[in-house]
Amino acid sequence: MLINAIIESGLLDLFFISFISATLFPLASEGAVAIHILQGFNVFLVVLIATLGNYFGSLTNYYIGLKGSNTIFHRIIKFNDKKTRDAEKKFRKYGPAILLFSWLPVVGDPLTFVAGVLKYDFKKFTIYVFIGKAIRYCVIAAITLGILAV
Repeated sequence: MLINAIIESGLLDLFFISFISATLFPLASEGAVAIHILQGFNVFLVVLIATLGNYFGSLTNYYIGLKGSNTIFHRIIKFNDKKTRDAEKKFRKYGPAILLFSWLPVVGDPLTFVAGVLKYDFKKFTIYVFIGKAIRYCVIAAITLGILAV
């Protein structure tokens, strides 16, 4: 039922933009969230769909790291060794709570990859990453709604 509502409402594109922006390409999912809100879509649904899409993109990174497919990340996705080492250093220094910052540009995607490489507990990964992604899109929604109020 939720999937049908997403497809019919036009939010499927938001899911895919959010998914891809957490994996392969540097897309601006924040802009897509703002546009959907400005077009009058339900704010809660927009935040939820963007969060889910971005979480599943991060889950893809985790899975690739878990399975040890460094070749995919280094040759196709262009994660370089420095980004991966920096992310691993941050992960070890700050602990798993660093995954709350998986939404950050540049370092966020490598953090989710490194969590997989380190075989970090999947349940904890899900909690931290999902919360971090949700905070990101709640902030974008709040900013967008603030602009509407002006």
